[in-house]
Formats: sequence, structure tokens, C-alpha cells
Amino acid sequence: MTDGLDHLDDLDDLSGRDRAVLAFERASWAGPGAKERAIREDLGISPTRYYQLLNALLDDPRALAHDPVTVNRLRRVRETQRSLR
Repeated sequence: MTDGLDHLDDLDDLSGRDRAVLAFERASWAGPGAKERAIREDLGISPTRYYQLLNALLDDPRALAHDPVTVNRLRRVRETQRSLR
């Protein structure tokens, strides 16, 4: 007998890079320059690529299952910014 939650095992199957991107967003930064520098040094990708990956993660149900607080906060920020355009 299943409890109907078997599909959740597959939802948290994020790559290490995806988990690192979400962890970066949980951290606080002294300023934008510090964060961009850390993205290059720690993740080894450009800030532009980082934000592309982050934006895609916000629409990924696996990311939501992994870190719902961070993903929902960033979704709200994204929607606010879109509504201002």
C-alpha cells in the first residue's frame, strides 16, 4: 500500500549545482559585488549564467520540494519585479 507520496522521492533529485545555486540564495551578501565575485569563485560560472539557472529553478517543482521557503520568496520577488515593468 502506498501513501500517495511516492512521487516526492523523484522531486528532490536536484543536481549538486542546482542545490548550490539555491544555497547561494539563502546566504546574505554585503553587496552585489561580493555575491558576483563569490559566484565566479565558488561556483565557477558567470553571474549571468547563475541568474539564468536560478530563474529556471524557480519554475522547477524539484527545487520547490527541496527548498520551498527560498523558492517561494524568490518567486514573489520575481513577480513583483515583473509587475513593475
